[in-house]
Amino acid sequence: MHDERRRIEERVQRLHDQRIKGAIYAATVPFEVEAWQAPGEPVPFEEAAAAPYEPFAMDTPWGPPWGTTWFRMRGQVPTEWAGRRVEAVIDLGFVGDWPGNQAEALVHLTDGTPLKAVNPLNQYVAIANPATGGEQIDYLVEAASNPDILADNFSKTTPLGDKLTAGDKPIYTFRRADIAVLDEEVWHLDLDVQVLRELMLELGEHDPRRHEIAHALDRALDLLDLDDVSGSAADVRAALKPALSKPANASAHVISGVGHAHIDSAWLWPIRETKRKTSRTFSNVTSLADEYDDFIFACSQAQQYEWVRDNYPKVWARIQESVKKGQWAPVGGMWVEADGNLPGGEAVARQLIHGKRFFIEHFGVETKGVWLPDSFGYTAAYPQLAKLAGNEWFLTQKISWNQTNKFPHHTFWWEGIDGTRIFTHFPPVDTYNARFSGEEMARATRNYREKGAATRSLAPFGWGDGGGGPTREIMERARRLADLEGSPKVVVEHPDDFFAKAREEYPDAPVWVGELYLELHRATYTSQARTKQGNRRSEHRLREAELWATTAALHAPGYAYPHERLDRLWKTVLLHQFHDILPGSSIAWVHREAEAEYARVAKEVEELTAEAVTALGAGGARVFNTSPAERREVVRTPDGTLAHTVVPANGSAPLGAGEPPRPVTVAGRVLDNGLVRVEVAEDGTLASVRDLRAGGREVLAGQGNLLRLHTDLPNYWDAWDVDKHYKNRYTDLLDAESVTVVEEDPLLGAIRVERSFGNGSRITQTISVRAGSPRIDFETDIDWHEAEKFLKAGFPVDIRAAHSSAEIAFGHIQRPTHTNTSWESARFEVSGHRWVHLGEPGYGVAVINDSTYGHDVSRTVREDGGTTTTVRLSLVRAPRIPDPEADQGRHRFTYALLPGATIEDAVAEGYALNLPLRVADSAGTPEPVVSVDGEGVTIEAVKIADDASGDVVVRVYESRGGRAQGTLRTSFPLAGAQITDLLERPLTTAGTDGNSVSVTLRPFEIQTLRLAVGKE
Repeated sequence: MHDERRRIEERVQRLHDQRIKGAIYAATVPFEVEAWQAPGEPVPFEEAAAAPYEPFAMDTPWGPPWGTTWFRMRGQVPTEWAGRRVEAVIDLGFVGDWPGNQAEALVHLTDGTPLKAVNPLNQYVAIANPATGGEQIDYLVEAASNPDILADNFSKTTPLGDKLTAGDKPIYTFRRADIAVLDEEVWHLDLDVQVLRELMLELGEHDPRRHEIAHALDRALDLLDLDDVSGSAADVRAALKPALSKPANASAHVISGVGHAHIDSAWLWPIRETKRKTSRTFSNVTSLADEYDDFIFACSQAQQYEWVRDNYPKVWARIQESVKKGQWAPVGGMWVEADGNLPGGEAVARQLIHGKRFFIEHFGVETKGVWLPDSFGYTAAYPQLAKLAGNEWFLTQKISWNQTNKFPHHTFWWEGIDGTRIFTHFPPVDTYNARFSGEEMARATRNYREKGAATRSLAPFGWGDGGGGPTREIMERARRLADLEGSPKVVVEHPDDFFAKAREEYPDAPVWVGELYLELHRATYTSQARTKQGNRRSEHRLREAELWATTAALHAPGYAYPHERLDRLWKTVLLHQFHDILPGSSIAWVHREAEAEYARVAKEVEELTAEAVTALGAGGARVFNTSPAERREVVRTPDGTLAHTVVPANGSAPLGAGEPPRPVTVAGRVLDNGLVRVEVAEDGTLASVRDLRAGGREVLAGQGNLLRLHTDLPNYWDAWDVDKHYKNRYTDLLDAESVTVVEEDPLLGAIRVERSFGNGSRITQTISVRAGSPRIDFETDIDWHEAEKFLKAGFPVDIRAAHSSAEIAFGHIQRPTHTNTSWESARFEVSGHRWVHLGEPGYGVAVINDSTYGHDVSRTVREDGGTTTTVRLSLVRAPRIPDPEADQGRHRFTYALLPGATIEDAVAEGYALNLPLRVADSAGTPEPVVSVDGEGVTIEAVKIADDASGDVVVRVYESRGGRAQGTLRTSFPLAGAQITDLLERPLTTAGTDGNSVSVTLRPFEIQTLRLAVGKE
């Protein structure tokens, strides 16, 4: 037989693309269209319905960037269409090849009932099936003219990322608004041909099945009447039926399809637009559920459900009904799909608490898994936190984006820092927007790393980010691929069912220990520094407010714990931990609003804290310590003077308590407090840091606090990525304009260094040493005007450290300082929270910060044989895409060097720097609400139970990485204690003795204690 593959393949493609697709709609009549452009921000339906409309013609430009145009569409179904499937077909002028991030619309009836969305790949709205003919159609269509920020493939800057700079020129041209007859036979033929053609092209050239499909298509298309596609479609389908009926191989891979619509809670659009995107997509999903009984849709992010509940109650009611029918599966159990590295430990816990509780309260559904397909790496604390929230599985997709190393597993047990394991899956289809194309099915089978041991994987399907979610075409593909020779088998099912089957099939799956590090998007630890600082400050302010509100609730008669306000504030912070807000990868509008929200949160939380402290009564100046360790610290009083004070952990003390420490001396550029001696060089760097407690040991092995400005142009994804070549071009900032002593007090010595550089940027740093503390602070004020630059602060220390330790949620992680393997080399930029520690036996140094997350650690061997280990904090970047003005302007933050530090010291000083002592006129309380003894037992949160029972909830964890035993004591009568899950549900009874609770923790274990308050 001659090889006619090329002829057949080209024939199939042309007939499909040029004849079959064009015959899907057999007849059309246009709508009469009128338009009204809403001024400013979106308006409610009622306002739009009452607005004045003007005639609007097709092929007319419409929609300024970020605008809303309402279209009134009126028409009548012709009587001759009776008995046929009739639809509205609307093309707003969709652009590009990505179905999200552009024009979208929600179609309403005139009474305000949302029907369905219109999206680039989902342009229809069902009118009648079958039609009786003569129906009058009257729609109000809310169309959003969101600009295509992805234009030019992220290669150019754009002003479209903020309504303040986007302009008002229309950006879309309305192409179509018709009432049309769907020719269902042609529509099914279109899908038959697509599925067979795509399968054929993925099979090997020597595979008999490929040739069989080719000739089946060739013979079938001989039956296609080019002058009557509709009339001949049934014959063509009948001829293709044998090729579509051959069952899959017995050993075929099994793909569990799960309907999905990944909607970023903000990204290339603001939060206000996400509220509308969710309503559009969820309208589509509930409509599809009515049409396909076998359809199942998995949806995460409780925040998005709440938006729909509050703004689109009719859509919300449809969701509730779909959940009851088992077609809608709430998943993930988090408030939003948060960044996987940057949120603090308590914030990750609250993500799970608020998310799980929302689904339980509103649907009676307790989610079983963590659904995080798109975050940029995942903290090794997740397995324990997920299990403590009642989860059984974890899903992500993003690790498939690794730049260097291919992750070795798709199904595995993930082991966290404490030893907890959770069953985890990475879909080998390598997308969370699958459409069941032949290429995707072949890729999933080809990629699957568990061949020979397991047989199944998961594929989330549907268009995300405003693309409208799953479509009927994708569902039809799934049906055709359910049992088809040459293809994996596709079954649409609940993700819980997939994970149960996968675990049963593969209980001894391999184990991956530690963080899931994404070898890409490393710049998200630094971009949009003010957003990150807002998050860090908010997390700590909320800790402070909860502690003192709890104290007041227990000790101040008449004070009511502010449950609702704290709940609302936490949810605001949790929303902004979304994986494109906190990482700094959103448009300017998003980050501008985030900064304003953080300022609002700060103001309200400060009010709550002040109210709680004031409720304790007046009693003179008192110092409040929110951190979990005793503080011996210098504070500045309300009148500006300095005082040294000793304050218990989680407690308060009178101002000035404690023995005064040895005073600070300032001699030229040398600061000395008897613990450390710091010499500042003429160029403003640190020339020497001697640890006087360690016999005058020199800590530095080079210029300390060396500010290095790198050229920073990644290969792609500017706000997301920093590529290794950034290290090759840099300027060291050594031209200090001034080095001046600015504080010379027995309790505080400080030297200020001022620099100008680059494009008019300035840095002012105040280097300070306080009496009684070995910590050296660098209060930093940057006026930043650089573009495509990366600023780091380096500390080369004379320590031979085999690894660095960086704080993560509820613990720390160790990373090698060498680059023996490609895996270690790929970690050239890593994340941490409040501190990084470098140590050798007997000695260590910590670098502490109050707002940055990125850093790098490297080491070299000097000519004298000694080892220099350098940690460099990432301070600020200047990407231009998607926000051309990212990070421009003022930044204020503090970082610190802590010589002679153990891990315990790093933990304590990390809390101290991030939780400044509060001085207030208050009676305080004689004892902290709770106190704990036992090394390594660290209190992370103190609050009143969420059920308003009055019980006190205390979250503790082991912070050193070793076993810990301790006793937690209360200052209130203790009536009983339970160890609970994160949702404060009892797991077991805790041992008590009077007003104390015994605490035993394994390394990095988290425990939540619920303490019942007894009567006085």
